[in-house]
Amino acid sequence: MDIMDIIVCLLLFTGLFFFTGGAVGILRFPDFYSRLHPAGKLDTLGSFLAMIALALFNLHHFSLGTLLTGLKIMLILVFVFLASPTATHAIVDAGVRAGLAPWTKGEKRR
Repeated sequence: MDIMDIIVCLLLFTGLFFFTGGAVGILRFPDFYSRLHPAGKLDTLGSFLAMIALALFNLHHFSLGTLLTGLKIMLILVFVFLASPTATHAIVDAGVRAGLAPWTKGEKRR
C-alpha cells in the first residue's frame, strides 16, 4: 500500500463521516429549516471529499484517458457545488411560501 492509497482511503472515510453527520442531522434536527442545513452543507462536503478521492484513485495509472476521467469528475464537482446550494435555497423558499413556520424552543417535536 503506497501513500496515494492511504490518502484516497482517508479522503473516502472523511467523506463518509460527513455523509453520516448529514444523515444524523436530518434525522435529529427539529424542523424543516434546520434539517436542510446538514443536507445542504455536509452532503456537499462529503461528496467533494469522495469525488476528490475517486479522481486521485483514477490517476493511479496515469494516461490521457485517466486524466480526462479525472477532469470529468472535477466538472461533476463544479456542478454539485453550483446545484446543491441552489436547490437548498429553492426548497427553503418553497417552505417559506407554503407558510411553514420555524421551530421555536417552546414547541414539542413531532
